[in-house]
Amino acid sequence: MPMKDTAVRPNKIPWPPLIYAGCALVAVVLHYVYPLAWPSDYWKLILMLAGLALLIVAVMIDVAAIRAFRRHKTTILPHRGASALITDGPFSYSRNPIYLGNTFLVFGAGLLFGVAWLLPAAFVGAALTLKLAIEREERHLAAKFDEEWQRYKFRTHRWFGWRTSAASAARQGSRQNTPPV
Repeated sequence: MPMKDTAVRPNKIPWPPLIYAGCALVAVVLHYVYPLAWPSDYWKLILMLAGLALLIVAVMIDVAAIRAFRRHKTTILPHRGASALITDGPFSYSRNPIYLGNTFLVFGAGLLFGVAWLLPAAFVGAALTLKLAIEREERHLAAKFDEEWQRYKFRTHRWFGWRTSAASAARQGSRQNTPPV
C-alpha cells in the first residue's frame, strides 16, 4: 500500500477479525481431523480454570479498549483512518490491546475447551495480524500523528508493557545501533 494511502487509512480490508476467526476455524477443524493429546483429570481442570481466567482478562481488555475508542470518538474499525491517537486506558500499556485481547481469547478458549490446536493458532493469528495490520496501522498513525505517535511509540510497547525510564530506552536504543559481534 503506498504511503499516501496509508496516511488516509491503514488497510482496505479489516484483517484482524478475519485473521483470528480464520485461525480459530482452522484449529477447530484440525482438532476434529487430527486431535492432539490433552491432559486429563487434575491437569485438565487446572488448564480449564486458566483458560477461563484468560478469557475473562481478554474480554475485560477488549471492553476497556472499545470504551476508549468511544470516549475519544474515533473508529474501532481496523481498515478505517484514526481521528484520534488513544494513549490512555488499556492503550497506556499496549499499543494494540484489542489484538492482545484477541490473542488471549483464542489461547484461553484452547485451554478452556481442551482444543490444543487453538494454542499455536493464537500465536499464528498474532503474527499474521502484526504483518497484515499492525505494521500498516503504525505507518498510518506515524503519518497522521507524527511527533505525538513517536512519543507514544517510545513509551509503550507494541504488545504489552511500559518503558520505565529514559535510561532503559537509551540502553535499548544503543543495543539496536550496536553491530553484531
